[in-house]
Amino acid sequence: MAPVRRRGITATALLSLLLTVTACGPVAQRQPTDLRVGYDSLDGDLTVWPPRGTLAGDAAVRSAVTGAVRDWRSPADDRVHLPTSGILWSGEVGGAPLALVAADVPGQSASWLLQVTAEGGRYAVTRAVEYTDPGYLVYSDVLPVHTADGRRYLTSDRVQRLLGPDGRALRHTEGLTEPVNVPACRAVPVTATLKATRALPRGRAADRLLDLGTGTADPRYPLVRDESGSGKRALTGLDTCVLAGEEGPFGSIPRRIGDREAPRSVPASWPMTKLTVRTLGEVALGGGEPAELEQLTWETADGMMSAVVYRPADGGAPVLSPADRSDPLQTYRLPVPGQPLAVLSWRPTADSSLSTPPDTLRLVDRPGLVVVPMPTRSATFSLAEAEKTHYRSVGDR
Repeated sequence: MAPVRRRGITATALLSLLLTVTACGPVAQRQPTDLRVGYDSLDGDLTVWPPRGTLAGDAAVRSAVTGAVRDWRSPADDRVHLPTSGILWSGEVGGAPLALVAADVPGQSASWLLQVTAEGGRYAVTRAVEYTDPGYLVYSDVLPVHTADGRRYLTSDRVQRLLGPDGRALRHTEGLTEPVNVPACRAVPVTATLKATRALPRGRAADRLLDLGTGTADPRYPLVRDESGSGKRALTGLDTCVLAGEEGPFGSIPRRIGDREAPRSVPASWPMTKLTVRTLGEVALGGGEPAELEQLTWETADGMMSAVVYRPADGGAPVLSPADRSDPLQTYRLPVPGQPLAVLSWRPTADSSLSTPPDTLRLVDRPGLVVVPMPTRSATFSLAEAEKTHYRSVGDR
């Protein structure tokens, strides 16, 4: 039986979730079969993902969807493991068939939400997003669906109510919501109320998520957990399409599979949860008004990441650095127009001190933060602490 992967952040809600998969013999002994309809996951006596949608009982549709999923390949060329996957919803949207499949892709590719549609009588996977958390997709309660008429959400049977970005309850048909007005490049909140179940004896009044916008390109999963609400504050006024770009915080560190980069896969820097922001200080350039400098941090499948945000005093567009993996000495390339900067940040202690190359102009110099003009060639900075010295290089690559 294919292993099921879990993460600690979902453990509280999953302690009593029982996963039953039929025919768990060796994969080599399996015969090709159609996908199950629904999913065999239970929370006490509640079926979390029952068969839903007007076409859920149509055997011909089930077979056609199975064929489309069997033919699909992930960006890493992995295929779906059909016995541990399932059709979560199958019906018509806008007069056309739509099936939503929770696809288990063993190996590096983990869990995917596949949208299968029919064109000219032939079914095919037309959208595919990889679940950000390297746990199993069906352990979530709200799944994003992008259709021609806008964002929709598919909810598990544990969801009692789902509030859209405007704070209003969304109507749904067998778990699939009405279209929601989600902008392309701005993060908006979505909040679920969860029923009382064995895993959640008191339910959950506010299971908070952030939708990063409909401009998020596949296979990047657009929902980020935001349990404390700090992510909503952190992304206020930021363009999520810029955040997701190749030089933006969320898209700048490519994923590696083996010893190679996988540019078509979800970036290693893609956010999963725990988005927060803190003010680092102010920086004034060329005698102008001081601009605010902030540090974003977030958790990814590869660990904690961070970046800096430069917010001009005149209210202009914020400038974002690429991501940096968690390190005692953080270094950021900040492409401020007309004066690119290097920002160095650390947690100051009585024993820590930062050394810079000779003749380096420190535009900001305070404990825990140094800002210098971006070196024209690679330059090495060092942070001396009581027991170890940390070295980082920045400059033109």
